[in-house]
Amino acid sequence: MRVPRVSVLLPTFNALATLPRAVASLRAQTFRDWELLVVDDGSTDGSADWLRTEAAREPRLKVISQPHAGIVPALNGGLAEARGEFVARMDADDESLPERLAEQVAWLDAHPDTGVVGALVEFAGDRTTSAGYALHVDWLNSVVSPEQIALNRFVEAPFAHPSVMFRRGLAARHGGYRDGNFPEDSELWLRWLEAGVRMAKVPRVLLRWHDPPARLSRTDPRYDVEAFYRLKAEYLARWLRANVPAVCNRRSAGLAAEDGDCKSPALLVWGAGRATRKRVKLLEAHGITVTAYVDVDPHKHGQSRAGHFVLAPEQVPPDAFHLGYVGKHGAREWCREFLTKGGCVEGRDFLFAA
Repeated sequence: MRVPRVSVLLPTFNALATLPRAVASLRAQTFRDWELLVVDDGSTDGSADWLRTEAAREPRLKVISQPHAGIVPALNGGLAEARGEFVARMDADDESLPERLAEQVAWLDAHPDTGVVGALVEFAGDRTTSAGYALHVDWLNSVVSPEQIALNRFVEAPFAHPSVMFRRGLAARHGGYRDGNFPEDSELWLRWLEAGVRMAKVPRVLLRWHDPPARLSRTDPRYDVEAFYRLKAEYLARWLRANVPAVCNRRSAGLAAEDGDCKSPALLVWGAGRATRKRVKLLEAHGITVTAYVDVDPHKHGQSRAGHFVLAPEQVPPDAFHLGYVGKHGAREWCREFLTKGGCVEGRDFLFAA
C-alpha cells in the first residue's frame, strides 16, 4: 500500500455540527498526498455514521473508533496509525485553508533542521465577546521565528494546536502526548523544545480557528490558568538550572548573600504583585531561589514581598539574570526595552514568563 506524505490527525467527540466543514476543508487542499485519520472518541451524536458514509466515498479517510477516553488517548491512538512522513493536526471545529498542507510540507522540505511548523491563524470567533481569546491569537501570530518561539515558550503555548505539522519520527524519539492535569499540547511543545527540537511557523494565515463555547480549552480544568502555570514552572525551573548559574544555592535574603562556592549572579523577578508572587512560589517549589523582585511602582521599593526585597529598575546589579513576570499591557515591551538598552540580551540575560 502506498504511504502518503502527510497523515492528518483529527480527534472528534460529538462534533457532528462542525465535522463536515473540517473534513471539507481538507478535501479542498491543493496538496493531495495525504491520509485523514479521524479518531472518533465514542461519539453519540451520529458522528460515527456520518464518518462511515464519508469514508465510503473518500478512500484517504480512515475512521478509528474507540470508547470515549478523552483527547490524549485519541491523539495517541491516531499517532499509532499514522503512516505519513509528516503529521498535521486538525480539530473538528476548525478549517484548514486550501494551501495549508502544501505550504507546511514545502517549509519542512526546505528546512530539514525544523521539526515542527505551525502557521498564523485567523480568529473566527467574535472579537468583542471573546476579546481575551482574540488578543491571544494576535500574540500567537506575532511569535513566528524559531528564536521567538524558543524565547516565548514560558509566556504562552507558542502554537494553535490544530495549526501544526511535525515530523512523525519526533513522537518515537521524544514521546507523544502525555495525559495529566495539564494541557497536552503545551506539555508536548515544552518537552520537545527542551529536547532541542527546532520549531517555526509559516508566516501566512493557513487555519481558521473557531472558538465555540464547548471547546476543551474553555471547559476542561486541564486548560485553566493555574494548570498552565504549574506546567510552565516545572519546565522553566529546569531551563533555569541548565542555563542560569543564578539558581545555584543562593539565599534570597539579600543581594550579597552567597552559599558555599557558588559565585553566581542574582536572579531577579520583574513584577512584585500578587500574581507574580504566586508564580514565584511554584518556581521555589522546584528548588529555584529568587534573589529579589524588581518593580516600577515606587511605593514598593525597599519593601519586602514574601521574603524578597523589591528594587527599582535603576537599582539592579550588573551581574543579574532577569525573569520577567510582568503582565500589564505594554509592561513586557517596556522591560525588554529597558534591559536591552542596558546591554542585556534576551535568552542570555533575561527571559519572560507568565
